Amino acid sequence: MVDDGFVNASSNCNGNQESPRKTKDINKKKKKKKRGGSKKKMTVEQTLASKSVSEWVYLDRKLVADDFDFGVHKTVMMRREDKVVFELHTHSKFSDGFLSPSKLVERAHGNGVKVLALTDHDTMSGIPEATEAARRFGIKIIPGVEISTMFSPRNPEAEEPVHILAYYSSGGPTRSDELEKFLANIRDGRYLRAKDMVLKLNKLKLPLKWEHVTRITGKGVAPGRLHVARAMVEAGYVENLKQAFARYLYDGGPAYSTGNEPLVEEAVQLICETGGVAVLAHPWALKNPVAIIQRLKDAGLHGMEVYRSDGKLAVYSDLADAYGLLKLGGSDYHGRGGNSESELGSVNLPAIALHDFLKVARPIWYHAIKDIFERYAEEPSDLNLARITKFGGTKILKGNSPMSCGKDLIDRCLSLWLTTEERQTAEFEAIKIKLSCVTINQGVGLAFL
Repeated sequence: MVDDGFVNASSNCNGNQESPRKTKDINKKKKKKKRGGSKKKMTVEQTLASKSVSEWVYLDRKLVADDFDFGVHKTVMMRREDKVVFELHTHSKFSDGFLSPSKLVERAHGNGVKVLALTDHDTMSGIPEATEAARRFGIKIIPGVEISTMFSPRNPEAEEPVHILAYYSSGGPTRSDELEKFLANIRDGRYLRAKDMVLKLNKLKLPLKWEHVTRITGKGVAPGRLHVARAMVEAGYVENLKQAFARYLYDGGPAYSTGNEPLVEEAVQLICETGGVAVLAHPWALKNPVAIIQRLKDAGLHGMEVYRSDGKLAVYSDLADAYGLLKLGGSDYHGRGGNSESELGSVNLPAIALHDFLKVARPIWYHAIKDIFERYAEEPSDLNLARITKFGGTKILKGNSPMSCGKDLIDRCLSLWLTTEERQTAEFEAIKIKLSCVTINQGVGLAFL
């Protein structure tokens, strides 16, 4: 961009000014610079929100005082990174994504993502791998899951599938066994559902093989529509994934099938009971979003997706406001490539939206973490120890014991998971006293990734 000094010095040697055409072009550039060239200054509310979000994201890193904005003491990273990118909707090979959790994290890092929620369909099995990779790249993981459910109103014709996103603390869900049983039942239904889809395709004279689908799905992964669609593309029955869905696999399509999806209210209630934040996924895909949101708000729904890579959808933003719901969003990234998919980190979530999310989530996560440690303090078994370490970036090691007691464990975990204010409560002090008498089994050690 040419500055004013250069413009003033650009008169010709006779002292005459630039031609009217050149002057007009320069004025256009000036106007363009004034309209969009300079960064818009944040309001006090936005500054406070950004500061609060950054402090939570960088709990385990040193923050330094930078300068003062609007009388607010601004805290920034040592590297002076201005923007904290949250990616709250992603999938890996543990459901219907194309990338492993570690590759997903690596790609997110390349795209500048600082907080990543892995939300595979009906499973949290990829979280430990994602957390381990995230430590290497300096990314914070929010353990998540996208739960397949069914909305069943009185009119059977209005029944439709609904997906609910659950976001948990770094310690994972409380009552994790109950949640896992719930998810396992849905996954079992996914096998039956995919087999039925293959059967329907065969009846439509598309002789797709079940073995082809399972080969694409991978060992131990519950198949979904995307796996069936990929098999159809490979077999040459359709040209691409979009065509597979548009012709055969769309909701209510000729090869569509349902599985063991629970009622959507049950899923929302269980998320709330296990220390999670429940968010309605892609409401724009629903036939009757208002009726669904009304029912789910009563069940405990915390938020809904409103933001996409192409911006905020005003109608859903208004719905969220009407029902007092958080406004969130994510790319729904699967890693299939091409222009039809939003890239990781492409959804621009405002600092105020993130601050509102954390303002709701952090008290929920605080109580979940407290419950997990209380359970271990009351029954310091290897099983309860494993529940603590499963999602939180720790590994149980054999033959090495860098920590002598449960208090060491809680001190280290809480320094990574909670703020100083959150962890220095009477509740956690009481738990620490109990755990100071608990010795971690000989031959078992903990390593923090």
